[in-house]
Amino acid sequence: MTLADKVTAVRLVFAPCFFIVYLLHVVAPFWVPITTSWTVPVLWILFFITEITDLIDGKIARSRKEVSDFGKLFDPFADTLVWITFFLCFVADRILPVIPFLVILYREFGILFLRNLMLKRGIAMGARKGGKIKAFAYMFTGIAALLASSVQRLGIGGPYFGILRTTALAFFIISVLISLISFADYVSVYKQSGKAENK
Repeated sequence: MTLADKVTAVRLVFAPCFFIVYLLHVVAPFWVPITTSWTVPVLWILFFITEITDLIDGKIARSRKEVSDFGKLFDPFADTLVWITFFLCFVADRILPVIPFLVILYREFGILFLRNLMLKRGIAMGARKGGKIKAFAYMFTGIAALLASSVQRLGIGGPYFGILRTTALAFFIISVLISLISFADYVSVYKQSGKAENK
């Protein structure tokens, strides 16, 4: 694995850590008293580290001239696991609704399937512009949802929780729309590759 791939792999470690810390009060035995206020800074650290690694792994690969087909597939795979984990936590906490989450879940698995089909044609399809825009929408959704969760865990929710939850929902809906448009773009690329292959 290249240095960029190792940076990407950090997300595969931190995603389950985020899940465990976020839902510790659920997975802990009933006789173990759990307070959630201490989880707030830990969750933000995990969140920001995963986001930073997502921003820098590609730059590291390009600067070291280590861009590879493996990296083109490994990076979006890690992103998918991270965001499915984050959104699952927020859905379980009733900050985000389940139906848009299912749409995103199906979209992400659909993209992974398309990438496998493209790989059979000898093409490693990396992230496209629409996918990158979607990633920013995911990030803003995650920030708003984690802020809503944080004020709730710290006991300072009040009206702020409702505002932040609504903001997260708005970004979530935008994310769904962008992800569907992006999916249509990936399908178009797949079809074009098929036409090129048949020529």
